[in-house]
Amino acid sequence: MTTPTGRSVSGVGSRFKGRIAVVTGGASGIGRSCAELLAAQGALVVVADIDPASATAVAAAIAGRVYAIDVGCAPELESLAALIERDVGPVDMLVNAAGIIQGAALAPEELPLDAYDRVFGVNLRGTYAACAAFGQRMAKRRRGAILNIASIAGMRSTPLHAYGPMKAAVIQLTENLATEWGRSGVRVNCLSPGPVLTPALQDAIDKGQRDRARMEESSASGRLVMPYEVASAAAFLLSDEASAITGVNLPVDHGWLVASSWTSFGGVRPGRD
Repeated sequence: MTTPTGRSVSGVGSRFKGRIAVVTGGASGIGRSCAELLAAQGALVVVADIDPASATAVAAAIAGRVYAIDVGCAPELESLAALIERDVGPVDMLVNAAGIIQGAALAPEELPLDAYDRVFGVNLRGTYAACAAFGQRMAKRRRGAILNIASIAGMRSTPLHAYGPMKAAVIQLTENLATEWGRSGVRVNCLSPGPVLTPALQDAIDKGQRDRARMEESSASGRLVMPYEVASAAAFLLSDEASAITGVNLPVDHGWLVASSWTSFGGVRPGRD
């Protein structure tokens, strides 16, 4: 089977058959790829996004449901969780893919506090509020899996003084919640993608804020990450195949973490003939 974005997927209709998944930020980028893959593998997917038009298009393509939500408004998430569980059913899986990128790598004295607060409100506070809203319900049922999207920017020093610290906090939050709800049957994991060629990153490249060639050169594989590659890792961590895995942070970065320090030695060696 081929997803609406043209990717071939396997395990159609089996891996998540009969399960309900909520994907925040499911209208584009990583969230969209996660929604498509989970649906292709049998889940009933609820696309929750601030852009109702795009979310409706995605939901229609995967026979899912759509709810408009701004994860930056925490009270809305509690109401959303109650509404989805009333109208759709008990949620088995949550993917927190809603997020915003910082854009320009500004010095602290140049980064407006309102921009900092917006990154905090969506990327950290919104992730926390979604986990709390859906996770408490999973814990009461003693089953469920949550997947948070962090970033390699949360694992290394970068000039993204709002984005990086928030993603580092998401990694810590994941570890805390995995322990908090572990004996209630809820697993909580996160992914830390490297540069992912989403519409948001492409826009930053087009504006001259990011250099694609330099990002590719900084990885072991010499490639940017594609959204479907993140979705594949997400599906695994949400599945029963990962039943013993909780509290982990899995980099999906084409080896950016291991290769970036090689610049001090002339860069990554070229491929062998």
